[in-house]
Amino acid sequence: MLKKTAAMFAIASLVLVSCKDNAALRIDDKTAKEAELAHAEAGKVAVMKFDETEHDFGDINEGETVEHTFIFTNAGSSDLVISNAKASCGCTVPSYTKTAVAPGETGEVKVSFNSAGKTGNQNKSVTITANTEKGTEVVNFTANVKPKSGGIGAASPKTK
Repeated sequence: MLKKTAAMFAIASLVLVSCKDNAALRIDDKTAKEAELAHAEAGKVAVMKFDETEHDFGDINEGETVEHTFIFTNAGSSDLVISNAKASCGCTVPSYTKTAVAPGETGEVKVSFNSAGKTGNQNKSVTITANTEKGTEVVNFTANVKPKSGGIGAASPKTK
């Protein structure tokens, strides 16, 4: 019985020792280079730098559709990719550069504002989702929408 116990102990010890391979020794050169590249890329980020983040359309007439293009430069060290642009209301439609913007290159976010049914001072924004450090950027615009004559908010004619 003692011999069987000793033999079982020896086999168990052998199995345990053979399973303790050093995982670091199993990494091949290709895997090591890939890890090194991933680590180097981790510090690179895209930076979206706009020429302007606010635009004032000034006075416009109710029902007019106006557009403005916000220009940005990728001031970062990796390609900049916009994944979405969302307006603060349905009266504004954004469009944007759909391809990757290389470092040092420019792209654009174009906003189209339809003033139908709007009067007075309007403040709108577009939130851009991109692979920047912050993850989102915001551009804003304002407009003073003059009502159509006879429309809501229009000055009523004076009566005697």
